[in-house]
Amino acid sequence: MAKQNKPVQKGPDVILIGAGIMSATLGVLLKELQPDITIDIYERLDSAAAESSDAWNNAGTGHSAFCELNYTPEKADGSVDVTKAIKIAESFEQSKQFWSYLVEKGFLNDAPNFIRPIPHLSFVWGDDNVKYLRKRYDNLQKNYLFHGMQYSEDREQLADWMPLVMKDRNPEQPVAATRMDIGTDVNFGALTRAMFRRLYDLPGVRLHFAHEVRDLWRSKSLGGWKIRVENVTTNQVRDVQTQFIFIGAGGGSLRLLEKSDIPESRGFGGFPVSGQWLKCVNPDIIEQHQAKVYGKASVGAPPMSVPHLDTRMIDGKRELLFGPYAGFSTKFLKSGSYMDLPKSIQLSNMAPMLMAGLHNIPLTKYLIQQVMQSPEDRLSALREYYPDARMEDWELEIAGQRVQVIKKDEHEGGVLEFGTEVVSAADGSIAALLGASPGASTAVSIMLDLLKRCFPQQVSTEVWQEKLKEMIPSYGQILANNPALGQEIRKHTSEVLGLDVHEFTPDETL
Repeated sequence: MAKQNKPVQKGPDVILIGAGIMSATLGVLLKELQPDITIDIYERLDSAAAESSDAWNNAGTGHSAFCELNYTPEKADGSVDVTKAIKIAESFEQSKQFWSYLVEKGFLNDAPNFIRPIPHLSFVWGDDNVKYLRKRYDNLQKNYLFHGMQYSEDREQLADWMPLVMKDRNPEQPVAATRMDIGTDVNFGALTRAMFRRLYDLPGVRLHFAHEVRDLWRSKSLGGWKIRVENVTTNQVRDVQTQFIFIGAGGGSLRLLEKSDIPESRGFGGFPVSGQWLKCVNPDIIEQHQAKVYGKASVGAPPMSVPHLDTRMIDGKRELLFGPYAGFSTKFLKSGSYMDLPKSIQLSNMAPMLMAGLHNIPLTKYLIQQVMQSPEDRLSALREYYPDARMEDWELEIAGQRVQVIKKDEHEGGVLEFGTEVVSAADGSIAALLGASPGASTAVSIMLDLLKRCFPQQVSTEVWQEKLKEMIPSYGQILANNPALGQEIRKHTSEVLGLDVHEFTPDETL
């Protein structure tokens, strides 16, 4: 398609679209690996981390698979598959290594401002679920990453771990829980904004807020890519040339990926899921709970809707949330347009999206039920985890949007993927991140994989290899299979990030 001539700005080496945790991570990695690289970051909103990376929009758990039961599914034969949990736990260890490096270097000033220790618990009730949790615990114990996990069916022990959850619970109800004391709470909004503040001070980095990328295409005359970007404040439009683009725009990534028209983008679609929290407004209740307590998702529920009673630190204040309650909106971003979903439908992805819809009718029914919930329905769901909950102690808070990946499948026609996926061009000149959970917690491992795909020659050099191992000591090794190295690294990162003391107290924000 012919493009109208616009002022062309001399381009940077790299353009990052979206000012969330993914772009921040990639930007910092690239500047550490190649200090003279030039980077432009474009964000349509007026601040960093305002969409999925914001603490009120993001799960914030520090997903390490300690408590999230959706990462350990029960198979048809009754066995529990822990493969994904081990992979996520290893990825989170990589994230902690990178953050520790940045803290030690002085790039990040104060770790407690974005990461704190908080116990991670899984809680279930009913005979079948108790059996499942026991099998999950037994399987996870085979890998050292989960050593230290405790399992209990003793009601006194459980009351000590989570008093709100156990108080006035039916004494005849079979219950069980696991607990990992080395769990964390991560404020990805604070972390992202801190990383961008430091990036902005580095030579060769330009950060543009209130700038929306409207289009992008291959530059035939100059090579690489051009983007068309609009200053949403002044309505000024210009074109910018670059050799590499990363699309890390959350729910907005799919539409821009489609505009790239690379063959690898065809067949991908998106299914948006919105969310809401119940936020506790009673300080006395907030003080009685100090844990992240995760349960089992309802049949047909998306992973982002796994219910949890969740202690958080947000802007220096201790919070208690329950949810999230899922919903449906055709927006791909919290601040997006209701036309996002219709505009994303193309001939190349229409069939996969239709087939994925047919295969996920229970999900559709679940979302309709969630949208139709009354305040009493939400309170009833909360009382499954906190039997004494009262309506007046909680208020509704709108969470972020998630766009689950839909992709072609040879057997099914189209499948709905509950995870993250990097889509990149064959020549490595453009890449986009699609999907949701576990997302932010595994940003470092996702960006390391992206570097291998898109900067293969540089990654293979001795200079980059040495730097990567300096930033992530386990780089190039399977940490899950190396207990000696893993335990040494975990000890070090815990010391640097202040995760040895299991107290959850307010601090100043980054």
